[in-house]
Amino acid sequence: MQEEPINEQTGEEEDFPYRTEFKKKSIRSYVIRAGRMTEGQRRAFDNYWGSYGLSLFNGSIDPKEVFGREAPVVLEIGFGMGDSLLEMATAEQDKDFIGIEVHPPGVGRLINNAGKEELKNLRVYMADAVDVLNDCIADASLDRFQLYFPDPWHKKKHQKRRIVQPEFVKLLCNKLKPGGLMHMATDWENYAEQMLEVLEAESMLENTAGKGNYAPRPEFRPQTKFERRGERLGHGVWDLLYRRR
Repeated sequence: MQEEPINEQTGEEEDFPYRTEFKKKSIRSYVIRAGRMTEGQRRAFDNYWGSYGLSLFNGSIDPKEVFGREAPVVLEIGFGMGDSLLEMATAEQDKDFIGIEVHPPGVGRLINNAGKEELKNLRVYMADAVDVLNDCIADASLDRFQLYFPDPWHKKKHQKRRIVQPEFVKLLCNKLKPGGLMHMATDWENYAEQMLEVLEAESMLENTAGKGNYAPRPEFRPQTKFERRGERLGHGVWDLLYRRR
């Protein structure tokens, strides 16, 4: 029997009614951190969540109804503070973007900035990504999937928590349209190697850079300040770009 969704208490003040949504599971790829929210981020939920927020509790969505048009759909998991997702949604207004993030400060920042810019092609879940994929996203409905710099869980005993596992990739493949793109990036070489191994083993995917190869950063992925600083220090970033067969 499927478990009912529950709300996560994240350490904000009791009068903050917005909570990360998830179902109980033994292993999660994240830990909810009770990060402090600025007053602007808090106000953003009151001002803009009604326009941008989607709920796991509401079940399956039809993007045409959500966005009021038919357009390619891009889904990103773990958008952090949301700056690159905002940049992409602004640059590619012919596409509709759905972001998933568990940390309220980042969600607040993104919807605050999107609201100020009056972006129409963005929606956000503050929820567990696997639950959203299972309950809210129809099969063969996504044109592009993005996962940038996920938590590497670098200690060996914690690596089972990494989100990129064979079962997760198969779930993503089912959500992508034939010909849809799956794009991942990481700055941890060990995680890049695991991603490559998992993605290469999935028969529904074809490596756009050739079997066993990493891809150049595609133009649609903005380069972050963190990434540019890392490059100057000689740190690597690995992009993986696959197409759904």
